[in-house]
Amino acid sequence: MGDYLLRFAGFELDLHRAELRRADGTPIKLRPKTFEMLRLFATSGGRVLSKQELMEAVWPNVHVGEDSLFQCIRELRTALGDERRQLIKLASGGGYLLATEVEAAGEADPVPVEEFPSGSPDDVALLPAEAIVASVKPQRALFGLSRQATVAAVAGLCVIVMGLAVAAPVLKPDLLFKRTPPRLAVMPIADESNDARGAAMAAEITARLADGFAKVQNISVVAPRLAAKGGAGTAASAPSSDYELRGELERRDQSWTLRARIIKAATGEVQSVVAASVAADEADAQLAQSRLVAGVGHGLARRLNEILEPRVRAPAAGASAGGDKVAVEQALASINQTTRERFGAAQAMLQKALSDDPDNLDVAVALASLQMRGIQMVWFSPEEAVAVEARANATLEQALRSKPNSIAVLEAHCRFLSATNHFVESLVTCAKALSFDPWNGSALYLIGLGQVYLGRFDDALATFLQADRYDTPQASRWTWLLGAGMTYALMERFEEALPWLQRSIAITPGTGRSHFLLGAAYQRTGRLDEARAAIAEGLRLRPGTTRLNVSPPMKNASPVCIAAWERVVQAEVDAGLPEQ
Repeated sequence: MGDYLLRFAGFELDLHRAELRRADGTPIKLRPKTFEMLRLFATSGGRVLSKQELMEAVWPNVHVGEDSLFQCIRELRTALGDERRQLIKLASGGGYLLATEVEAAGEADPVPVEEFPSGSPDDVALLPAEAIVASVKPQRALFGLSRQATVAAVAGLCVIVMGLAVAAPVLKPDLLFKRTPPRLAVMPIADESNDARGAAMAAEITARLADGFAKVQNISVVAPRLAAKGGAGTAASAPSSDYELRGELERRDQSWTLRARIIKAATGEVQSVVAASVAADEADAQLAQSRLVAGVGHGLARRLNEILEPRVRAPAAGASAGGDKVAVEQALASINQTTRERFGAAQAMLQKALSDDPDNLDVAVALASLQMRGIQMVWFSPEEAVAVEARANATLEQALRSKPNSIAVLEAHCRFLSATNHFVESLVTCAKALSFDPWNGSALYLIGLGQVYLGRFDDALATFLQADRYDTPQASRWTWLLGAGMTYALMERFEEALPWLQRSIAITPGTGRSHFLLGAAYQRTGRLDEARAAIAEGLRLRPGTTRLNVSPPMKNASPVCIAAWERVVQAEVDAGLPEQ
């Protein structure tokens, strides 16, 4: 192609320089893969590009999941200010197109385009599990399998498949040949708001829910066919769907409320019902929609995951499945709203449940996840921490073999890797958790934490802010607020750190570490009395804290992260933290 400068919708795309610019010449930063996708759209002549075509062109010879594609689409829409999805449009057949006229503006300056490898460090933290594994050499064998063991496992699998082929005549046909994932029909959300904005808002929420569930790895999303009614198109049930998502949008005096449910299509049985609300006076309509969608999407995705990843076995005789579920749910709440007292109570509850039913994998995983929070908060002695880590590792290896696609298991493993400072591997596992629940704020928080330790502060901040836009589960809210405040402090943007740290402390005031960070931010913004008060409160909550032990463990942290933490600790010392 002779034209290397393309113009569309007020933007310039310089193919020689691999640069997107606004009309005034201001460059817009894009990751290499995102730029390549935009180039494909701009040079496609307005035709629809299928998901498969995009993935094969942008990630040649690398197996990635659709989450990589969706990440690039989101980044393009953000860069182009396309929140209403008028430029990058989802086509009816499932592909995408650039819905605007592109005109050639002649030759650009002939600057060689940099060759970006598929494993570029700029891509690692934002890619899903498959692509991270393909582009980053892990620090240890993932899930305990070496390369040789993986090859052996594949060879063994071939033998198993051959054996099944021989046995096929005596086995049920669907056992061998049913490979199609369950189909979820996302039906149009009904507008019951009696508000002029309701219809448009319900349509946008429907689209966001469909986009979100399309990212879920083990289901496929189908669109309902339109049935003519009164001259207009109204949605009928989607053919051949296994489940349907239906819901209503209501407007009350002070809030918008979205109620949604998963229904088993064959029987009409309701599998799960979730509701979410936002304040009606929320000025940011996009934020309101994001939180409504995440509020129901997160709960429904987890329930769908439980349906598709059932219990490995029934509880032991005399054990109460309902009681175990209550214990697990209460323990998870304690993980998200941690104080030392809540931690101790939750640990005792789970240990009791596990002693009553020693083979209950769900309880064992919940206990391992809770104890990883205890390690992160330094609530175990060094000797106890070693023993706890060993038990948790054994539990999670067994759980991953039994339930490799379970959100709860993946979250627990992600927390384990983060607590033991295996940050690259934690990005892989957390990305896989997101592939089953795209609105999982806890997984996003752990991804952001890994990005912090790897020195990728801009990426970490974007991740924490995304978690805040979803705000699910709300019990975890203090974590990503703290993460954003911590990241601003590490970037020496202390004024911006203050409101995030203050909001986090208002939700969970008992951690201590938050107060030390707040003291550093006050100190560096000249609010010295408040700085000393924050440090004093931190010392009250965590007596014995000094310069020597205030920082989190720095094993495997990047030099950039270590240097930034040293600057923050110095600010804490200046505010009154003891040297030793």
